[in-house]
Amino acid sequence: MQRFAARFFLLIFPSLFSLGAWAQSPSTRLEETSARSSTKNPAVAPVPQQLFGSILLSTRSEETRKLLEVAWDKYENAMYYEAVDLAKRAAEKDPKSPLAFAMLSFSARRTTPDLAALAKAESLIPQAAPDEQLPVHWMTGVQERNLLPAIMSMNDLLQRFPKDKHILYFTAEWLFLQQDVERAQSMMENALKLDSNFPAVLNPLGYVYVAANPPQPAKALASLKHYAEVEPNNPNPQDSYAEISRISGDDSAALEHYAAALKIDPTFLNSQVGLGDTRALMGDFAGARKEYGRALKMTTDPLDSFWIKQQKALVPFWEGRPAEGRKEYDALAEEAAKAREPNSQFQIDLNRAMLAGDYRSELQQLQSLSVFLAQPLPGMSESDRSTNRAYTLRERVRVAALNGLTDGAQKGISELEQLATSSRDLVVEDCYESARGYLSYAKGDYATAAGELSADPRSPLAVQLLSVTQEKLGKSAAVQATRDRLKYLRGPYVEWYLASNSAAKAAN
Repeated sequence: MQRFAARFFLLIFPSLFSLGAWAQSPSTRLEETSARSSTKNPAVAPVPQQLFGSILLSTRSEETRKLLEVAWDKYENAMYYEAVDLAKRAAEKDPKSPLAFAMLSFSARRTTPDLAALAKAESLIPQAAPDEQLPVHWMTGVQERNLLPAIMSMNDLLQRFPKDKHILYFTAEWLFLQQDVERAQSMMENALKLDSNFPAVLNPLGYVYVAANPPQPAKALASLKHYAEVEPNNPNPQDSYAEISRISGDDSAALEHYAAALKIDPTFLNSQVGLGDTRALMGDFAGARKEYGRALKMTTDPLDSFWIKQQKALVPFWEGRPAEGRKEYDALAEEAAKAREPNSQFQIDLNRAMLAGDYRSELQQLQSLSVFLAQPLPGMSESDRSTNRAYTLRERVRVAALNGLTDGAQKGISELEQLATSSRDLVVEDCYESARGYLSYAKGDYATAAGELSADPRSPLAVQLLSVTQEKLGKSAAVQATRDRLKYLRGPYVEWYLASNSAAKAAN
């Protein structure tokens, strides 16, 4: 996760890390009464509802509150489509509920962003109860371009509800997505002190441990094993165990646990795609195509479909047939453009550029992608647009710097600096730092490059060059530690392909 001058904005109150026991109080219920005489009783107004028995809501609809609690639970268990559906029903039940629209937009950002719900949530904030305003401000803030208000709201939210496991999970998950692994781990571990069987935390902790420095694969698998024990009829624990096994290099265990997830739920798409991804990494290319084909038959969502098609289009590259792969990516890019789905367009075009046959073609495609991302796009949140611009600029700098185009690299760095300053997004800031590292390396300033490249620990290309830089500096212990970390970035993705395939590295 990313660093930069704004790093200090993520100061979490120290008191949050000494949590005691906590139990939810029962939700307030309104009991109906009937008259026993002709005397009229005064009407009893519905009472305000409390989310999880602690957060006072503006809605007086018990059904809305229940729907929101179930939507929250579905989100915590990575069931994003279900969370969106439930939040939408809550918003329909009470069209004036700020949290209903905030929860809808927050969940939808993990599937297809709902910018209308985001705008509605923001417009309803003045009507929210004081406690309710905190999660609404935070949920909407993380979707905006400037994340500073969201970070401030997060701190206020944690200070107000330091012993609410749901709040701890939500904020820790976002910190992990922002690549602040250390704080995410501390907050998740403290949530488990409140509830040692809290599945929402047991799942992401597996990913947090393997992303730690140094990686802790044994703790990751132990957390996921516990998750599976708590949720034996849920396919997701098996799916997560499979993914962490694959990241750790145990492909046979990955296949076993993906199959176990599908045995629990034969429609569980993630595991079906996971089978294809694992077989691709194993070199079973025919098997990978078959698994991806099965996955495509299972999906009805355009975003899922485009993602599976991207994974399938990468198979020819693993096979050593890049020309065939580029043809597949060209056709896929055209299909995504016709569908006008901006998130898929970005993913496909960035991968297509990175897999170009020469650096001039890649830079030309990256420039076109920068133009595409220059203005707000319907269906893409502003926070996503900022990080997508950062990924594109970082790649432009990498290619320009390593091919002697220092002026072009410096221009990209300047654009990244402006974006990092305006967005306060840690992912953007890490991209800015590693972009500077590529240019420092190209100039032979290896000491500076090492510090800058280390700011981007989730990028296989940055970590790989960091190990080369440390080797040039004669830091053998650091080289070994970096190479160990690189092993745990293994995945069926373009960056890993470029970092691990010698022919592709020479071509790029």
